[in-house]
Amino acid sequence: MSKVTLTPVAAVTAAASFLYARHAELPIGSTVVKSLAVVLPLYVVVWLSWIYPFYVSELRHVPTVPGFPLWGQFFDIITQECGVPQRNWHQKYGPIIRYFFPFGAERLSVADDEALKQMTVKNPYNYPKPVRAKLWMVRILGEGVLLAEGQEHVHQRKSLAPGFSIQSIRALAPVFWEKSLLLAKCWREEMAAAGVTTKSFEVLEWLNRTTLDIIGSAGFGYDIDSLRNPETPIREAYRLVFAFDIASRVMHGIQAFIPASKYIPSKMNRDMQTSRSIILDKATEIITQKQEQAENNTGGKDIIALIARDNKKMKAMGEAGLSFETMRDQIMTFLGAGHDTTATGVAWTIHLLSTHPEIQSRLREEIKDYMPFLFDKQSRFDPEAIANADPDKLPYLDNVCRESLRYIPPIPMTVRQSLADDQLGPYKVPAGSVIYVLANAINRLPMYWGPNADEFDPDRWDNLPKTFTTNAFMTFLQGPRGCIGRKFAEIEMKILLCSLLSMYEFKRDFDTPDPEEWKMWRLVLRPKEGVTVKVTAI
Repeated sequence: MSKVTLTPVAAVTAAASFLYARHAELPIGSTVVKSLAVVLPLYVVVWLSWIYPFYVSELRHVPTVPGFPLWGQFFDIITQECGVPQRNWHQKYGPIIRYFFPFGAERLSVADDEALKQMTVKNPYNYPKPVRAKLWMVRILGEGVLLAEGQEHVHQRKSLAPGFSIQSIRALAPVFWEKSLLLAKCWREEMAAAGVTTKSFEVLEWLNRTTLDIIGSAGFGYDIDSLRNPETPIREAYRLVFAFDIASRVMHGIQAFIPASKYIPSKMNRDMQTSRSIILDKATEIITQKQEQAENNTGGKDIIALIARDNKKMKAMGEAGLSFETMRDQIMTFLGAGHDTTATGVAWTIHLLSTHPEIQSRLREEIKDYMPFLFDKQSRFDPEAIANADPDKLPYLDNVCRESLRYIPPIPMTVRQSLADDQLGPYKVPAGSVIYVLANAINRLPMYWGPNADEFDPDRWDNLPKTFTTNAFMTFLQGPRGCIGRKFAEIEMKILLCSLLSMYEFKRDFDTPDPEEWKMWRLVLRPKEGVTVKVTAI
């Protein structure tokens, strides 16, 4: 039996009371109001919050977090770090749990290996993102591969695959090195200007500018140059998008439930519209140029150039290529999701290295053994040495990156809504069920990672417990809906760390808040006050 929603109940109540008032010759207006005043509270309190969830719902057999469904676990969720309440609930109640949002709105959190496999590999297109979850993202990220669903996603991913092959990404490594070393050089220049060898830097802002420049050059062959020009409009657009002031957070929350609130003339809405215009204009400019180059058989090795050329070949063979609008939306997706996630991941890694000096020293020694040219200012920028440097050959660096991405996943969760009935583990999940896959919960569950799941330990990757499965690491998701840019992000992250650790030592800045104390979620899991560390030139 499906849940009857509030609007039909109100409509039926109003109609019935209207007819009754006319028949009994009572005042229509007051009769309708009195009826609604009685029926709706009873409906919400008795039906939605008691009878339906505990005696009728098809999900009533799923282990349920204790609490009254009228308000549910909503306050636990909004007052704690994204994924942490569910992490605790999974340990108490099992790998598939039910909890409630206000007014008895059921939610599932899934951490069961077989259920995750069903959702991500066996039947992924039965679990699209709910419309509400896409509302604010689509304004900034477009309908690109991240937000496309069903056959449209299959089509887009196939068309984008050539640009994200390992060979294509390795060909772009010199761009990663160029921008990473430029970041290190900018810090050295700031230190020289201040006459110091140790200086506190808010590294997340610097890394956001660096990764934005990298995705511009490597992704589109377009030099954004926000490292040298931090006030460039495209960088300012993303600053506005990811504002964390209280008013912006409230408005984003309201828009998740009331889509029309995006038209309220608030500062957040004006900032979002300004940002969208800047990002949309830049994406249109870039894709126009790339399609012209593809038509003329010119263009470089950047990802969009490769995709545009392959797109032209597909259309020439009579296959359905990507439209101009779809290509433009890929630019928006890569710009937004492609720079902020990596920047946040590297910032958290630097923070973790600053609080684990022994791990930082060991990693620096490995980099020095494999890439000694980075430690010599005469050879640091040598193109031949850079061309031969392969960060994938550093095993401890690989462990550190994977462990950082496990310990604090930049994207802590994804939400899905089932299109049709399905079986997840031992439970039947009806169509319309809202299901959360929380990397920030799954990545630290002892059932997969053992008793030290809450410790930052890169060595764990050399001796994973027998309980580990592929689905225990959900930072990039899995299956066809997994992150298409995973290899791009991994190599970018490694090169940034090699460049910075060869020139600097990082220590915790105790004059600033601990970034781990208050992590905010807005697409990525970022510290409220950024990541500030003391940086010492070596």
